[in-house]
Amino acid sequence: MPADAWDPESHLRHPRLTAVRLATPPAPDRDRFPFNIPALQGLHEIGLPGPVTFFAGENGSGKSTLLEALAIATDLPAVGRADASTDDSLVSQRRLAGLLRTVWRRRAHRGFFLRAEDFFGFVHRLQRDRAEMEARIEQVEREYEGRSELAKRLAMGPAAASLGAMEATYGRNLDANSHGESFLRLFRGRFVPEGLYLLDEPEAALSAQSQLGFVAMMREMVAEGGQFIIATHSPVLMAVPGATIYNFDESPLREVAYDALEGVQLVKAFLQAPERYMRHLWREGGDAGDSAR
Repeated sequence: MPADAWDPESHLRHPRLTAVRLATPPAPDRDRFPFNIPALQGLHEIGLPGPVTFFAGENGSGKSTLLEALAIATDLPAVGRADASTDDSLVSQRRLAGLLRTVWRRRAHRGFFLRAEDFFGFVHRLQRDRAEMEARIEQVEREYEGRSELAKRLAMGPAAASLGAMEATYGRNLDANSHGESFLRLFRGRFVPEGLYLLDEPEAALSAQSQLGFVAMMREMVAEGGQFIIATHSPVLMAVPGATIYNFDESPLREVAYDALEGVQLVKAFLQAPERYMRHLWREGGDAGDSAR
C-alpha cells in the first residue's frame, strides 16, 4: 500500500469491516443462483485490508450480486428505493447474505448502499417532495391571508422546516444540476464520518471529470474514517492509490493489480491508437451499410 494513499495509523483508529467470510451453501443450493456464480466457487473469505475496495468484472460476473448481499448482511439503508433487506427483487441475494459473516475491527453503524440506477429515481422523488412542500406553503399563504405573520409561520412550520432541511442537505434544486453534479452533491449531503458506503457502478451518473471529482471527495471522506466498497467498470475510479481490487472474472474471484485488469489494458491500448480500433469497427459497419445501398 503506497505511503501516500492514506494515513495507516488514522486508518486503524476508525471502525472498519476487515473481511467477509462465505460459508459453504447447502448441497441442494450449490447449483442454483447465486451460489453457482463462478466467482464465488470455492470462495471462503474476502479480505478488506484498507478503506477502499473495488469489485471489478464484466456484467453478470456477480460483483453486484455480492455487493447487494453485503448490503443486506451489514443492514445498511438503501438510497432511492426499498432497503435491500426487504426489496422483493433481492430474494436470491438474501439467501447469499445468510451465508456471509462480516468481520469487523469495530462495527460501523453509519453509511448506506446506493445503486446508480436508483440515484435517478431518488432525485425525482426529492423533486416531488419539494413540490408538495412548496404547494403546502402556498396553500397556507392563501388560507391565512389577512392573519398575523406569527399564525402563518406556525401553520407553515412543518413544511418550511422540511424544505429547509432538504435544501441544507442537497441544495436548492438537484434536478437543475448535471447528473454528475447532482450525484456528488447528494453523496456529500448524505456522508457522515466513519460510515461504510457500498456503491454499485456509480460511474453511470458521472462523466470522466466528475469521476475525478468523486475520487477527490472519497479521499476527504477516507480521512474522516469512511470506508468504500464499490462495484465498478471504471478505470478512473479503480486507480485510487492503495485500493484493493478483486477481479470477478476469475473463479474464484481473486485480488489483482490495477494494470493487470483486462478493462484497464483495453482502455490504455485504445487511447494509444483509437484509429486502429476504429479502422476495424467503423469501416466494417460502413462497408456493410454501403453494400446494403
